Amino acid sequence: MTRYLVSDENPTGLKLEDVLIAIRRDILNRCTKIADDHRTEAHMVLANNMQILNLLTQAIELAEDSTRTLDKAFGPSMAAQGGEPRIGRA
Repeated sequence: MTRYLVSDENPTGLKLEDVLIAIRRDILNRCTKIADDHRTEAHMVLANNMQILNLLTQAIELAEDSTRTLDKAFGPSMAAQGGEPRIGRA
């Protein structure tokens, strides 16, 4: 069972890109809190977070592309209304 994403058991779940966007927002908020900390550890954590943000942005773009592909091929998802999955099996 998925905890956050839309599934048969969780029809009101979120799209993958929405979860990733929320995580990216949280990381950005953390970055602003350490941006003026000049200790070596803070610089290392900030640099790591910047790389993670870049990877999250790439993942968001891929998830959005998948959503566009599914919307174009099969129309909008009806999972929240109890509909069948657009691809795969229930």
